[in-house]
Amino acid sequence: MRPPLRRAVPADAPAITELMQASIRELFPRFYDEAQTASAVVHIGQLDVDLIDDGTYYVHEAEGQIVACGGWSRRNRLFAGAGDAADDDRLLDPATEPARVRAMFVRSDWTRRGLGREILEACERAARAEGFTMLSLMATLPGEPLYRAYGFREVERVTITAPDGVTHEGVAMERPIDAA
Repeated sequence: MRPPLRRAVPADAPAITELMQASIRELFPRFYDEAQTASAVVHIGQLDVDLIDDGTYYVHEAEGQIVACGGWSRRNRLFAGAGDAADDDRLLDPATEPARVRAMFVRSDWTRRGLGREILEACERAARAEGFTMLSLMATLPGEPLYRAYGFREVERVTITAPDGVTHEGVAMERPIDAA
């Protein structure tokens, strides 16, 4: 049985960060080396609380534990891990810019159960309701198969440099939002 999906609240932040970092420690070594994984824990595994404050971040909770999280943003920031940019907080124009899918993580013992897909569906519905017609994201290598299965297409492969100088391969992806 799939645990229920709900919007994240500020009190969830510590558990979300813990899940993000545990997921990175468990899943990233299959795709990235030891230094890249350690860097990702510090720089990618940090919750952007604006997602919770904006009401665009979701969690699956099972037996009192958050086992999956992810969301979308109407703001310009595409991903965590490369430091801050001056226009990260700029609101996107739904008529001309894609909504951003952000910070998708699933606890390793809960993968392959449809939790990530359900979060993506919730993101798509909410972004559509605000007038967006496209979704974009920066996939880490462990997340790429989920996004491809959901219909995202690769735009380009990129190298992301974290604030500590460590590089990670990422995949810029996009997908049209289905009509209601």
